[in-house]
Amino acid sequence: MPSFSSCSVLFTLIIFSVLFCNSKASIQLPPNETIPAVIAFGDSIVDPGNNNYLTTVVKCNFPPYGQDFKGKVPTGRFGNGKVPSDLIAEELGIKELVPAYLDPHLQPQDLITGVCFASGGSGYDPLIPKLVSVLSMSDQLEMFKEYKEKLKGIVGEERTNFILSKSLFLVVAGSDDIANTYFVSHARELEYDVPSYTDLMLDKATTFFKEIYEQGARRIGVLSAPPIGCVPSQRTLAGGILRQCSEKYNQAAKLFNMKLSASLDSLNRNLPNSKMIYLDVYSPLLDLIENPKKYGFEFANEGCCGTGKIEVAILCNPASPTCTDASKYIFWDSYHPTEAAYRTLVPIFLQKYFSRFF
Repeated sequence: MPSFSSCSVLFTLIIFSVLFCNSKASIQLPPNETIPAVIAFGDSIVDPGNNNYLTTVVKCNFPPYGQDFKGKVPTGRFGNGKVPSDLIAEELGIKELVPAYLDPHLQPQDLITGVCFASGGSGYDPLIPKLVSVLSMSDQLEMFKEYKEKLKGIVGEERTNFILSKSLFLVVAGSDDIANTYFVSHARELEYDVPSYTDLMLDKATTFFKEIYEQGARRIGVLSAPPIGCVPSQRTLAGGILRQCSEKYNQAAKLFNMKLSASLDSLNRNLPNSKMIYLDVYSPLLDLIENPKKYGFEFANEGCCGTGKIEVAILCNPASPTCTDASKYIFWDSYHPTEAAYRTLVPIFLQKYFSRFF
């Protein structure tokens, strides 16, 4: 865990001011509004390297991961470059990257402008994080509480409360629950049918949203489950000889999404000043997959890194063959999108939902 010596509030506020004066936002905020930080929770879609510091096999801190990252560094991000939390912070003019909370090299200003607690392989269901030794959502919540105390030590309690109330929180989870915990590993399939399992997911998710709200979060963007049946590995596993999208996987995702959207609406009605916004990733990602050329992509049903159409393993290994131009692919490996795909989707999210946080 990173630790920090206490700094004077005056010195920190100077850092705070410099950071925002030098940032270049491509998104225009409403008058007299600010988003001082981006703080993320969830799974491998936004994990920037927390799993590097865990004793787990769910890691990607090796080539060819990071081949399009600055310096071609495999940071532990599950892709060829930046992940959505990085791109959102970049679009908002906050900073270029949202770092892993477990990174021992974090500086005070990193905390002020936001960190990520996400862990590849995690999900709303607490079972699978235990099985693969990654951070559960409860673990991430406890780290967030620790982060909050460190922030108070840097900028004081009043400024900490301000930062948390104005920051953009991202929660990205659910795909591992449906694809891996339920359908692939069968860890829950004998115990629950799909409707009851999505109820379990929703119960755990709703509890988590309430808990970060109680810790001061107000602007919370929650990504829906994606069309998980259309990722390359699930096509291979459950899409038949033609590797079609698995409809049963997608139907489970849509059922969970319907429940998730209704739950967030209910929370907003009952929690003062709550802006918990359902961010639909299912529809735009499915459109990307079904109409790749419309968005400038060539390959939608195989990953850039791996063995192409026969790939079953989720992650690539150092010996995996890799395409020469990842920007032509929607998927990097058999599960995670490329930075190019994320750069296509993030502006769609911001244009559609950003105003709802104010």
